[in-house]
Amino acid sequence: MDRILIIDDDVELCCLVGEYLASEGFEIEAVHDGERGLERATQGDFVLVVLDVMLPGINGFEVLRRLRVTSRMPVLLLTARGEDVDRIVGLEIGADDYLPKPFNPRELVARIRAILRRTKEGKPSAAPVPAIVRVGNIELDPATRVVRHHGRPVEFTSVEFNLLEALLRDAGRVVTRERLATLVLSRKFSPFDRSIDMHVSKLRRKLGDTDGGTEYIKTVRGVGYIFALPREVEAGRK
Repeated sequence: MDRILIIDDDVELCCLVGEYLASEGFEIEAVHDGERGLERATQGDFVLVVLDVMLPGINGFEVLRRLRVTSRMPVLLLTARGEDVDRIVGLEIGADDYLPKPFNPRELVARIRAILRRTKEGKPSAAPVPAIVRVGNIELDPATRVVRHHGRPVEFTSVEFNLLEALLRDAGRVVTRERLATLVLSRKFSPFDRSIDMHVSKLRRKLGDTDGGTEYIKTVRGVGYIFALPREVEAGRK
């Protein structure tokens, strides 16, 4: 059974969510403060952490920051409804997804399964592995989940890696937000969901600008994003 760690100071909520997740086939452990939560996250054999932002002691953001120093374990952040800043900060420091409180347990399970599918897709298997994707000075290897920029490895979260792969495979063509939400987040796109935009922003910061001083990923207003092809490739297509 996949083991999930819940870090939330609401004991009653943890019990209710734990019972529901257990009925869905997960093994659950719950802790109720940040320090203990971080300790269990780094020592326990968990596949995912459900982490509340508001915690006694160290808050959820600090737990996530410290966890990301040593671990890429998927984290689903629980935020207060309407607190866009919490969601933005959480995604910026490494959350894989977020869910506003109060939430429907069925949606929580759906989000968890979507994250785990993305994570497991990145693990080695006996199935044929797609070839390395190269666009200009960016190289992405699906087999090792490694991205190199000018030959140097760049660290990405699972969501960021999948997003970059989707954009690279359609380099030079617009990829809509709807398609990216389906491919990367495994859910339908909502006009009020800024997750894709935030993850693109993180990709831009990590990749920097092209040698020509422009961004690798361009925004197509109201539609989606396009990964720019190298100038020589563009010239060859004209």
